[in-house]
Amino acid sequence: MKLSIGIVGLPNVGKSTLFKLLTSNDILIANYPFATIDPNVGVVAVPDERVDKLNEMSKSKKRIPAIVEFYDIAGLVKGAATGEGLGNQFLTHIRDTSAIVQVLRCFAGDEIVHVENSVDPVRDMGIINTELALKDLETVEKRIVKANAEARSGKKEAIKEVEILTKVKDALSAGKSILEFASDPTVRGLFLLTAKPKFYLLNGQESDVPPALKDAIAAEKSTYVVADLATATEIPQLIRKAYEILGLISFFTTGEDETRAWTITKGDKAPQAAGVIHTDFEKKFIRAETVSYKDFVECGGWSAARSKGKLRVEGKEYVVADGDILEIRHS
Repeated sequence: MKLSIGIVGLPNVGKSTLFKLLTSNDILIANYPFATIDPNVGVVAVPDERVDKLNEMSKSKKRIPAIVEFYDIAGLVKGAATGEGLGNQFLTHIRDTSAIVQVLRCFAGDEIVHVENSVDPVRDMGIINTELALKDLETVEKRIVKANAEARSGKKEAIKEVEILTKVKDALSAGKSILEFASDPTVRGLFLLTAKPKFYLLNGQESDVPPALKDAIAAEKSTYVVADLATATEIPQLIRKAYEILGLISFFTTGEDETRAWTITKGDKAPQAAGVIHTDFEKKFIRAETVSYKDFVECGGWSAARSKGKLRVEGKEYVVADGDILEIRHS
């Protein structure tokens, strides 16, 4: 499973600085809007000390952590949904990601130009969210027109589409969240921007963050991470936060050839986990031999875990837990 996160926000709020911190890529960071035109893409290893420990215990030839793709997307401005500041192009880039981290500038100072001429993260949050919602509204309205035409021709599925999309349209028009509709197949197929999981990075010190901003984030049931990007050297909590909001967990495979972390959704069963390793493994799944990371480490490896009764044989209904170490048996 590929986890991709789009870094979005107004120009000059710290998006490219964040990207560089995460990826150590040497990219253009400039003090003017639209320094980033095409999205920079960086692959970042998920920080997980369990991979290192298993690699050491198994004396593996290769160590492969789980990864996250970060997209550094050029700055949005007021009017982006109607094309301001090359907005349509940038909004399309966001559509390709699985989650969004919205960077809000909280730090003061005149040395960095602010596109709105003042520092007001609550206002900035409103601008970005409005532009995302307006773009989604445009997408939904176009689809409603098409679905209405299909409904008139007697297509039953289209009637259901019109019903759910009208609810989504009403919510977007009223400035309300559409997350309650995000799992609907029709909505999922439109890759709506405001239906994506989202959290905020507040760029500055904790003392820079106004209470009104915390209240605004809480009101939309989102979460945030505070980081002063000017002084930060690493921010793994950002990746952990992404895992948390997306409901992702890691399981492991380990042996002489390689130790590897695999990403799945919390609640996935053993065959689905096997399918992440190879699609054939899900189709031909027989059973999984599994042991928890804690038991594996305490026992000292596969053999001791088996002799001490910590190794279990699980079937197709087994729900994989975070940190499980699996050996898949398939036909």
